[in-house]
Amino acid sequence: MSGPNRVHKSKRWRLHTRERRTLLVLGDFLMAVIAMLVALYFWAIGEIFQEFSIEFLLERPPAWYYLLPFIWVVLLVELYDIHRAGDWGDTVRGVAIATLIGLGFYLLLFFYFTDPPNSLLPRRGVAGFFVAAPILTLIWRFLYIRIFTAPAFMRRVLLVGAGKAGETLLQVMDDIWPPPFYLVGIIDDDPQKIGTEIQNQMVLGGSDKLMDIVEQKNVSDVIVAISGEMQGSTFQILLDTQEGGIEISRMPSVYEELLGRVPIRLLETDWILRSFVDQTRASEFFELGKRLIDMLGGFIGVVIMIILLPFISIGILLDSGRPVFYSQTRAGRGAQSYRILKFRTMHQDAEPDGVPQWAAEDDERATRFGRILRRTHIDELPQFINVLRGEMSLVGPRAERPELVEMFQKHVPFYRARLLVKPGMTGWAQVNFGYASTIDETVVKLEFDLYYIKHRNLLTDMVILLRTPSTVLGLRGQ
Repeated sequence: MSGPNRVHKSKRWRLHTRERRTLLVLGDFLMAVIAMLVALYFWAIGEIFQEFSIEFLLERPPAWYYLLPFIWVVLLVELYDIHRAGDWGDTVRGVAIATLIGLGFYLLLFFYFTDPPNSLLPRRGVAGFFVAAPILTLIWRFLYIRIFTAPAFMRRVLLVGAGKAGETLLQVMDDIWPPPFYLVGIIDDDPQKIGTEIQNQMVLGGSDKLMDIVEQKNVSDVIVAISGEMQGSTFQILLDTQEGGIEISRMPSVYEELLGRVPIRLLETDWILRSFVDQTRASEFFELGKRLIDMLGGFIGVVIMIILLPFISIGILLDSGRPVFYSQTRAGRGAQSYRILKFRTMHQDAEPDGVPQWAAEDDERATRFGRILRRTHIDELPQFINVLRGEMSLVGPRAERPELVEMFQKHVPFYRARLLVKPGMTGWAQVNFGYASTIDETVVKLEFDLYYIKHRNLLTDMVILLRTPSTVLGLRGQ
């Protein structure tokens, strides 16, 4: 008889997503520290000190220079996506982009602060770091891909449930490379499914065989993908398995961990209450901190807008005439309407019948200069005024028109839940997915939005803000 005394014997070095991300951060930081020391060494022997000494470290490098390892980790923020970190091509591109951004920002400062450049902005020390850091980081990332994505470090997972939830998770796994874990098979109590294959995965038996299969297959984790009512015997066997040292996870939690989204098509009706009433009450500290960041970011954004305003205005006026600005009603927090501000990018008669339309890639309604503004997101700079007013936040779901919100509510489950927070100039959905032009794409984007609302905190907001420039530089606007 199965019982809690049957102990799991699989190896312990099986890394979860958070553990892998922590390992990547620590490894990158260590490589950056070594790169800084290498750069300091060659900097020292190339100057009047002629040696790497404490005197040189105290007198020559400016204080900010010792922050370079932290800055390097921030520049690599896009590479802490576990799936991207497992791909060598994405890794090389990410490190190259981080290097170019770092050097570009330094050069801007160097030519702006020309007096005295050699003491505050040392060329030799910075150049040495941005040569050594990419090389050492690529070596470390290569070792990570070869070692920590190998089967020995992958979780061995048994899936319980071959229904809709289970098939959804199998499809997710097929779309992810490298695979997040090794799936040994499926457990399901339907006699007609036992012995068959579902998406190339064998149904090994019913729940009564779970403990035996765990031992035979050296399973480390069990994922429960049962969306309906669970039998009491199945529940007891899962408890026994957990007491034996196996980690038990629910399919929605695994879905969130793998994709950074919530599976809204599989959620029960009361999920919205449990997740967005019980779990997402933001603390006063978070609300205060977020508002302070919004005020600071909004002020900086308005200053940038004022500096660029003459050039943008001339471009719009020469291309398509007046007006320069465009105002439109959007649904804010709690469905409260407000007027959003943007630079005009479309022809004056873009919606002659007054019917709201989705923005499409290479939208024919956009003017020639408007396409440039939209692709670089410069057209959204006036929204910093909305942020200062408190109608928007720097980070949040994308603001939608009330007419589209009403339409989406009829076709997309839980769509109105995105109105629980202020809309944002950027957001989790924007940096992970971009624009949506169909109902299916709107569902995916909503999954990202609800994930953010459920897990939002100041650290998540900072990560989103740091990832936003790559969206702008990638010219992914529409």
